[in-house]
Amino acid sequence: MRGADKLLQSVFGTPLLRLITQRALQSSTHVAVTLRPEDQGRLQALKGLQVSRLSVSDATEGMAASLRAGANWALDLPVTALMIVLPDMPEITTDDMDALISAQACAPDLPLRACTASGKQGHPVILPRNLLPDMQKLRGDVGARDLLVTHPPRLHALADARALIDLDTPEAWEAWQKTRSNSLSDNS
Repeated sequence: MRGADKLLQSVFGTPLLRLITQRALQSSTHVAVTLRPEDQGRLQALKGLQVSRLSVSDATEGMAASLRAGANWALDLPVTALMIVLPDMPEITTDDMDALISAQACAPDLPLRACTASGKQGHPVILPRNLLPDMQKLRGDVGARDLLVTHPPRLHALADARALIDLDTPEAWEAWQKTRSNSLSDNS
């Protein structure tokens, strides 16, 4: 994002991190957000929300550091699975999260992954409790990719391209905002 914090970008007048966290809180009472200790702007965006804030001091390692923190947190809870929701995916809705939770309940010992209608895999991902100890061993910036190769997920299609839309660059933000603006004016 060339120096800007993508998670503090405004979506519908709300910082993206707060919006995604609010949606998650509508799906579950157990919500955690991983943060670097110096993330004051992100902490401020979460102000007043009843979420666990997990400090990740080794975040420079990559996504695995956050996944390990999430796994450690979830193992202390009476939960059967952990949903990983990436906070830079503004199209993921509470209804999407609810649908994934319902689908996970049908086969609670298997991973579940959101995908497009054509089967292209994306996010969120739900990992069952029995894989949380394996999550604690993840390293680097490839997320749970290796874990999902060893334990192939069932797929659950989300509408449109929601499972794939993540905004990492100013160009992606601009294109998404233009698309959103066009779809909103088409629906007027």
